[in-house]
Amino acid sequence: MLENKRAVIFDMDGTLMDSMWMWQDIDIEYLGRFKIPLPEDLGVAIEGMGFTETAAYFKDTFGLPMGVEEIKADWNRMAYEKYARQVPLKPGARELLAELKGRGIRLGIATSNHIDLVRAALKNNGVGELFDCIRTSCDVARGKPAPDVYLSVAERLQTKPEQCLVFEDVPMGVLAGLNAGMTVCGVEDAHAADRRKQVKDLANYYIHDFYEVLDHTYEVLR
Repeated sequence: MLENKRAVIFDMDGTLMDSMWMWQDIDIEYLGRFKIPLPEDLGVAIEGMGFTETAAYFKDTFGLPMGVEEIKADWNRMAYEKYARQVPLKPGARELLAELKGRGIRLGIATSNHIDLVRAALKNNGVGELFDCIRTSCDVARGKPAPDVYLSVAERLQTKPEQCLVFEDVPMGVLAGLNAGMTVCGVEDAHAADRRKQVKDLANYYIHDFYEVLDHTYEVLR
């Protein structure tokens, strides 16, 4: 999987970090303020959207009275302590990051989340200094499945797309990596279990945890 790769780029939520468990609760609480029930298909509808795009979607779809920046600020306040104290790395992630760093492979993050939450989670887990570049979908013109955020990270890492390996947990993210011309490994996440087949149908590899990269027990899909 790592042969001829000079950079590895991680999506964050559901991929590098076990964090998706908290967002459904936040969405329920937030929409509940306006007496709006959580739509069953919300996760699929906003999959791949950047933080700003998602806030705009909430405002337009649910007719929220506040502006996009106020919505984002509310979400940050609701999520920050969890990211700063409770969100853990996925199993094997710490060991894989250390191995990659030891090999001189450049490390990046390409995420749809807000940069403040990303930095809080990385600091809490003691891995922030390992990454050479962090970019969010708010930094580029288009969110996932467009390739923009992955291409932006590759450019900053001074690495050609074909020399990059991407880890992603959901179909829109996998498509973003593929659309960037990169190799993509799907990552198991309980909150994306209903989309596992879609991920496997798209990705080059699949893992249940990052230990499988280290011990070469990952699935080769194509």
